[in-house]
Amino acid sequence: MSTEVLSEELKFYAQNLPNWLDKHTGRVVLVKGDELVGFFDDEAQAMSEGARLFGLSSFLVRRIEPTETAISVPALTLGILRGDNPRPILVQDSGA
Repeated sequence: MSTEVLSEELKFYAQNLPNWLDKHTGRVVLVKGDELVGFFDDEAQAMSEGARLFGLSSFLVRRIEPTETAISVPALTLGILRGDNPRPILVQDSGA
């Protein structure tokens, strides 16, 4: 097994992208390991479902497009934030 984060999910995505482009272009896919979890209308829906199903473990959310869009999150790249933070940030409801 590769130690690269999301390597299995990225491989599964690449293998299935040609088939998904026919029927799901513009939608968002949620992948865990080598399994398709589902298709969604936007990233927020896919992220919410991924968090509900898998908690803090990794999963892939990606828009199905013929060309790949590069996304950079400097806080993650620089290690300021971690996707597997053992002490997650808690957001308190302001009561509004």
